Amino acid sequence: MKNITILKTEILANFRYILRKITYEATRSDGTTSVQEREAYDRGNGATVLLYNKAQQTVVLIKQFRLPTLLNGNPSGMLIESCAGLLDKDNPEECIKREIEEETGYKIDEVKKVMEVYMSPGSVTEILYFFVAEYHKDLKLYDGGGLEEENEDIEVLELPFKDALEMVKTGEIKDAKTIMLLQYAEINRLIG
Repeated sequence: MKNITILKTEILANFRYILRKITYEATRSDGTTSVQEREAYDRGNGATVLLYNKAQQTVVLIKQFRLPTLLNGNPSGMLIESCAGLLDKDNPEECIKREIEEETGYKIDEVKKVMEVYMSPGSVTEILYFFVAEYHKDLKLYDGGGLEEENEDIEVLELPFKDALEMVKTGEIKDAKTIMLLQYAEINRLIG
């Protein structure tokens, strides 16, 4: 597709994020044009991180309720995932440092960006910035668990890295960003 012209934009929902219906005209590779309609969900961009400890060969993940997983067959709606959050006008690095502290209780000063990914480009505008960061026990300020004003109720999990990889194989970990970060750590031998 080329020569994309937006013809019309309608807001279908604007509760927490924005769902738009877009009508556009595009030229196909054979030179013909067509008018198409698509929905695009704009929830802003986000950041995620894998906290890892080389010496202990562990990772820190979180477990929290995710309504869409409940609606799609996860009986409890609970999901094991990497720490993450929306940018909320911060740059990705500052966002993920804030989220690490809020969700896990660790105060991390250095994070390393490893990739940027469109997670669901067929319908969601979000770019997710991926980071890795080393953690140590002396960086733990408090238990974590998220922010009460955001209705977060997060369980912090410290797991052996090999167990986390096994949980991907068994289906206990089904979150795409978490799987990608665990595979990144394995491929790049961050742990052990």
